[in-house]
Amino acid sequence: MKLKTVGIEGIRYPIRIREKSGSRQETVATINLQASMPKKHRGNCISSFISILNKFQNDITIGILPSLIAEVKKELQAESAKMEITFQYFIEKEAPVTKTPGLMEYTCRFSTEDEDKKNMVVSVWVPSTTLCPCSKEISSFGAHNQRAEINLNVKFNGFIWLEDLIKMAEEGSSCQVYSVLKRPDEKFVTEEAYNNPMFVEDVVRKVAGLAMQHEDIYWFSVGVESFESIHKHSAYAFIDSSEI
Repeated sequence: MKLKTVGIEGIRYPIRIREKSGSRQETVATINLQASMPKKHRGNCISSFISILNKFQNDITIGILPSLIAEVKKELQAESAKMEITFQYFIEKEAPVTKTPGLMEYTCRFSTEDEDKKNMVVSVWVPSTTLCPCSKEISSFGAHNQRAEINLNVKFNGFIWLEDLIKMAEEGSSCQVYSVLKRPDEKFVTEEAYNNPMFVEDVVRKVAGLAMQHEDIYWFSVGVESFESIHKHSAYAFIDSSEI
């Protein structure tokens, strides 16, 4: 009997990611890898998957996914295969006023369903701050603000860096988030958000506008969830460039 897919789910695996600076960052990824299973094959896929991962672990980039998928298909004689590599990526970021350095953590993902590079997707999840425009408008002083998360997914020509996608998302909110803030920095981010009120719809539109301006991005989607400070529920907005 032919199985639709077989594979491994949630394997934790050490990898090295190329940084825009030219260095490589060591991190731990959660990997999902699936392939169609020919009728004649039984139970040999897991060891094959692991062996293939071992060959690529020291230099994981979005660019190697086609080669990895092609090798999986060849090894298992599979008609199709798909893969997701999700990992935490760290970038040193200075506080806005005092320039105090701190490490920011971002969740990132490389994923693909075939060897065609144009079908590969790079995803980033970026924390941000949103401040409610109507709260500011109706209040005599103050306005409610909260942390939000921006999820940007892109398909692209050529090559694209995680750092560039993260920066694109960070520029779309009321204010950026920092890991280390001293008092002058806290004053800055508080006033920055107050002077830049945005609904989640505004954030989605702004990030989408920035993605549209990038010459190498030919498809994207943006989702924003705002973890509301005065409601139990979240606010959410989403856009897909294929529907614009």
